[in-house]
Amino acid sequence: MASGKSILHSFAAIGLLLLAGCAPRMVRDDSQWAATAPVQPVQPAPADGAIYHDAQSMELFTDPRAHRVGDILTVVLQESTQASKKATTSTSKNDSVALSAPTILGQPVTLRGRGLSTSLSGKNAFDGSGSSTQSNQLSGQITVTVARRLSNGNLVVRGEKWLTINQGQELVRISGIVRPQDITPNNTISSTRVANANIAYTGRGSLADANTQGWLARFFNSKWMPF
Repeated sequence: MASGKSILHSFAAIGLLLLAGCAPRMVRDDSQWAATAPVQPVQPAPADGAIYHDAQSMELFTDPRAHRVGDILTVVLQESTQASKKATTSTSKNDSVALSAPTILGQPVTLRGRGLSTSLSGKNAFDGSGSSTQSNQLSGQITVTVARRLSNGNLVVRGEKWLTINQGQELVRISGIVRPQDITPNNTISSTRVANANIAYTGRGSLADANTQGWLARFFNSKWMPF
């Protein structure tokens, strides 16, 4: 009985490990998505009577578009993707072989009174088809900050937005590289103009839990299910 219990315990441990692999990933607070603070300016040197000083940060003409680390930029989400795939396969094969009975001096050769003629035939056919269609759409706006300015002038932006509605939380995250030329005069840019874009839209709470399969259903629908 002791060995039987140990086997049951082993199967239970394996089942828990498989279920842990099938469990969805929870949304975590990540510092790499946090807003970037602007670089602190260097303290100016004591006034020496000059109108302009190298250590001072004087901008005679300002541009409302983001161009420095810590500047704020609004990304307009305009994501829409559609994919369709269809495949059809059909194969057929027919084989037929006939061997007539041998004859000697005009007389057929027999075995125990039976002729030796033989015939073989075979037929094999396969028909398969499959199709897949997927469509995704994401719209809205999210304001991000400039995290880094590259040597060629492009800006690395990142940011996130949390929405708490009733008993659920919705999270939108985005990061990528934008060109200053693509930023509009009102300091916005389309998400289709963001290079290496990493866009995530997810949520947690009662609503997300209601749309998630239970652990047992996930196990039976996982790749670990042999049937």
